[in-house]
Amino acid sequence: MKYLNTLLFFATGFLFSQCKTTSTDQSSIPYPDPKPDSIPLIFLKGIASADSLDFNANFSNDGQSFFFSRNTNGKTHIYASIYDGKAWGQPQMLSFCEQEFSEADPFITPDGTLYYISDRKKDNSDTLADYDIWCVHPQGDGKWSAPENVTAVNSDSTEYYVSLADNKNLYFGSNRVGGSGTLDIYVSRFIDGKYTTPENLGPLVNAPETDYDPFISRDEKLLIFSSSKRKDGFGKGDLYYSKKDADGKWSRAKNLGSRINTNSYDFCPHITRDQNYFFYSSDNDIKWVNAKYLPIE
Repeated sequence: MKYLNTLLFFATGFLFSQCKTTSTDQSSIPYPDPKPDSIPLIFLKGIASADSLDFNANFSNDGQSFFFSRNTNGKTHIYASIYDGKAWGQPQMLSFCEQEFSEADPFITPDGTLYYISDRKKDNSDTLADYDIWCVHPQGDGKWSAPENVTAVNSDSTEYYVSLADNKNLYFGSNRVGGSGTLDIYVSRFIDGKYTTPENLGPLVNAPETDYDPFISRDEKLLIFSSSKRKDGFGKGDLYYSKKDADGKWSRAKNLGSRINTNSYDFCPHITRDQNYFFYSSDNDIKWVNAKYLPIE
């Protein structure tokens, strides 16, 4: 499927150094200048946004490391730029990445666990060429546990993009059987220490077209995601949002508008934990804008 193959690199997203777990609101992030206002700017041009396909955005809990995905030579890997107290350094590929496979879509939880997706094999008997959700746990001294397949949420199809609310409910995109479109958005709820069978978010969020790259807010009341081929879209892929009401139902998805969306692919949404900035990916670069200018009603 031509579009799905393209999406592997446009929508797919550990640490080069140890991720500290203090200050989980990321209030100490040394954001670079110039900082954006209402007009999106390219983030860390020449560093995180360079002469390659760069996408995703996530900070370590101490705010001193910036993580993103970079596609070169047909493979995607996760990189980190480290702040040395004066400037953001040139990115380094994270040590767990394997050249044979692709890794992308890093998401860091308040306890330092890092979720991501990869097409690496579960074991020697795995012959499926699909992406699964994986995670690693910090072990101290910059070391990490062995990659762990999050089997409760994975299927024989592809899983994309990971985002967790503070209650650990996990949102992701998948082209598994039973969806309403080429790709749909799902949630797996964290109950009694375990992830439940993923649930489709339904027709008010998922269209008959293609929906992917979900970002869920910390309180699980706001969902921002990407969608392609909708009639109200501005380009190849647009960013949309939906809000959860008091009864736990999602509102009908709305386009984020032309200030954010372009005639290209706009994907990989993320709001920083300090709520200050909205990041997304477009035209091969990572972009950011002041979150207070998001046109969310």
